[in-house]
Amino acid sequence: MPARHRTATRRGLFAAAGVVALGGLVAVLLPQANAEQSAQDSVSAMDALTSLRQERIPGTAWAVDPRTDRMIVTADATVTGDTWNELEGAVAAVGDQARLRRSDGEFRLFAEGGDAIFSEGSRCSLGFNVVTQDGAPGFLTAGHCGVAAEQWSDSADGAPVATVQEAVFPGEGDFALLTYDDPAEDAQSVVDLGDQLFEITGVEEAQVGLQVFRMGSTTGLFDGEVVGLDATVNYPEGTVTGLIQTTVCAEPGDSGGPLFTEEGAAIGLTSGGSGNCTAGGETFFQPVTTALEAVGAEIG
Repeated sequence: MPARHRTATRRGLFAAAGVVALGGLVAVLLPQANAEQSAQDSVSAMDALTSLRQERIPGTAWAVDPRTDRMIVTADATVTGDTWNELEGAVAAVGDQARLRRSDGEFRLFAEGGDAIFSEGSRCSLGFNVVTQDGAPGFLTAGHCGVAAEQWSDSADGAPVATVQEAVFPGEGDFALLTYDDPAEDAQSVVDLGDQLFEITGVEEAQVGLQVFRMGSTTGLFDGEVVGLDATVNYPEGTVTGLIQTTVCAEPGDSGGPLFTEEGAAIGLTSGGSGNCTAGGETFFQPVTTALEAVGAEIG
């Protein structure tokens, strides 16, 4: 694995992230429900929206903002015509209980900690080093990376250094646990920022409004904000639930990379999203807390 470098300071991390272009989303203003609407009509509207959510329309994402108790519905550029009209009508029927937004890009997985990992023509990013229940060193990455190949290397043409033990994708999450083939591997709780290491001191649940940083093997370090929780994303490859929605950008190859705070708390693993780190975009993340609980591991 990569050579060790000096540990980054909190101030140094914040400065390294720089300024990120956050664009691509256009709010669609919808009429509020009539104040005279009956309780029965309100329930019917919510039932309609719940039903539409279960239809898993490709190119849509659904998340909750607990601060306002409103649903955020995001549609990418592939949602057009009758599908868009149906979606817009369903959200409008709910009134101020939901908000519809348009994303200029297309929701996609970012397959291709920050370190690059390789397997059979694919490249992803290492998330966080962990220790399994039996004490073996390993790491977390995206589930769609884990289902793509069983063995992964730390170089494009190198020998495998880790093996997938468990992978979830699509469905209730997007995470995978790999264990290092060398049981003596020093799985430190750090994120490689390129010229220095940043220490991870714990795990934290995401909250709307939380300022976060993402590291990936394609784009490096970028920052943004959590804007939604318990997001359902309808990727072309399948629907994933329980994700964190953010304003952070990412690109192919950043999949599986770590999302963390300036204070050193592990938050999530890069799943997918829309846009890029030139024009801006939004990205969805697998919560680390859920992944750790599912695989029975803890941060290394």
